[in-house]
Amino acid sequence: MTTAEPRIVPGGRTAPVDPARWPDVAAVPASSPLRTAVTSALVRRALRGLPLRARLEGIGTVGLGGPLLDVRDPAAFHARIGTAGLVGFGESYMAGEWDAPDLVGALTVLAGHAAELIPAPLQRLRGLWAPRQPREERNTPEGSRTNISRHYDLSNDLFALFLDDTLTYSSAVFRGFPADWDRLAAAQHRKIDRLLDLAEVGEGTRLLEIGTGWGELALRAAARGAHVTSLTLSREQRDLARDRIRAAGLDQRVSIELCDYREARGEYDAVVSVEMIEAVGAEFWPVYFRALDERLAPGGRVALQAITMPHDRMLATRDSFTWIHKYVFPGGMIPSTRAIEDTARDHTRLRLARRDAFGAHYAETLRLWRERFTERADDVEALGFDETFRRLWTFYLAYSEAGFRAGYLDVHHYLFDKEGTAR
Repeated sequence: MTTAEPRIVPGGRTAPVDPARWPDVAAVPASSPLRTAVTSALVRRALRGLPLRARLEGIGTVGLGGPLLDVRDPAAFHARIGTAGLVGFGESYMAGEWDAPDLVGALTVLAGHAAELIPAPLQRLRGLWAPRQPREERNTPEGSRTNISRHYDLSNDLFALFLDDTLTYSSAVFRGFPADWDRLAAAQHRKIDRLLDLAEVGEGTRLLEIGTGWGELALRAAARGAHVTSLTLSREQRDLARDRIRAAGLDQRVSIELCDYREARGEYDAVVSVEMIEAVGAEFWPVYFRALDERLAPGGRVALQAITMPHDRMLATRDSFTWIHKYVFPGGMIPSTRAIEDTARDHTRLRLARRDAFGAHYAETLRLWRERFTERADDVEALGFDETFRRLWTFYLAYSEAGFRAGYLDVHHYLFDKEGTAR
């Protein structure tokens, strides 16, 4: 392995990659000439028919025209992809070996053709070459605490730099497009109110929230007169959410608990969970839905917000270890709508009453977060996050936005109810 030289990064600055903090980014993996040649051929074959321009320095340009993907170090780029697949693709961006003037545009093209990038014979052999998720990242009760902490306990101050004042870290619902920053907080409240309306949360409702975030949904539910129990595994989120609840004078109505959903007790009139299922892991989806069922009183309602992906892609990639797993959401797994509905049907007494999709709203939400993060790069640096982290986070936000713009990802509001005596 060879240590990476300082990389050219956005803004014209050079940033050496810290090998202690980012060992797999600082070092280009060793690759045999044959592996590199095969990878180079496969990459050119994949890019040749896409509506983008891939400029490989010293080699040439391939593609049908469109957003530019500028590969400054093709040897390192191919070595990383040949060794670690899409994990290497992301690490190559973190290292500054490739860039794109319109990063979202280039990634949207790739996301829209994800099923075609790898030749069919290699797709069928994915189990032999694709890295698999580490067993230590399984979402057992202990594993979930570690996985959640690695993302959500990075720094409350970091998240506050690119989220709006509601500190809501999930898709908003806008009145129209294009969205702008000044309307984001209202759009987040619109999303929260829609979920609370679906669950019929009002005066006296006993509400269980699985996944606290930084407390905005609990605040709005308590303001309606609900009695809220909210569960989180993030100490950072719990502490700040409690402070916000106390400052609003609603601490008599809201309890924020450091508690796994599997450890929840009691009976509730309504359960709300926003973008929590993605952190559960496929093997625990039945456990998660049984927990919803067991905590919900007869006649109660469950409102979920869930990111989804196509069922065939979910099945093809469900055991793969991805760049997102390694650097952003360890142990995560995005379900399909079919997986959600089949799991609820097969393992609970919950009945699907409604499902609404609004993926375009997530693309706009992510765009606003990404632009805000970019604008506040100096503030991110002042918090102690280096250039490699800032490229990581930029890639994560752009990668996610591209998934929604391409239709590879979607987001839904689900309403489930439970037969029985009405409350």
